[in-house]
Amino acid sequence: MSLRTPLLALTWLGFLALPAQAQGPTPPTSNAEMTRIYDEDQGDRQKTPIDWSKVTPRDEQRRDATRKLLADGALHTAEDFRHAAFIYQHGAAPNDYLLAHTLAMVAVGKGDSSSLWIASATLDRYLMNIDKPQIYGTQFMAKRGEEMGQEPYDRDLVSDALRTELGVPTQAQQVEQLQAIRAGHRAAPKPETPKP
Repeated sequence: MSLRTPLLALTWLGFLALPAQAQGPTPPTSNAEMTRIYDEDQGDRQKTPIDWSKVTPRDEQRRDATRKLLADGALHTAEDFRHAAFIYQHGAAPNDYLLAHTLAMVAVGKGDSSSLWIASATLDRYLMNIDKPQIYGTQFMAKRGEEMGQEPYDRDLVSDALRTELGVPTQAQQVEQLQAIRAGHRAAPKPETPKP
């Protein structure tokens, strides 16, 4: 047996080992705590009628817990940031909605195109909370004693083609949504938060 045979065998073994070394680190997994917080948030909104006297304080606790996860750098995946966006979408102040929009944009940047809808909804909610008209038509609300609606709403700024790109219903679909909401049973109204 020549020296050449063992050298060829060692060379082939080296090539076989290369793919394992070249794979690099495994991608991060979604934060289990953020997923739990999101699941609780969504669960609170599945019950009808919604008891806002109980849900509103829990929303605040969820924002506090999410704020800590953000400060600790514990969120890494598109799903983490999408979940955090929903938590802040259920906030109480303009900066909550603006942060929600930012978090949704991070999720989109990480490749989650489904987060385009929450990015649109958070911007609409922010605009309405600073007394500006929404631009996508994602927000349906009723002030005490009034019928459910979308106003104020600038229907001319964004085309239906752009709405479709963002996963937002067209204006015709929104009319149907509003009719269904008005015809369906109504949840207990959320108490209005005084503007700062």
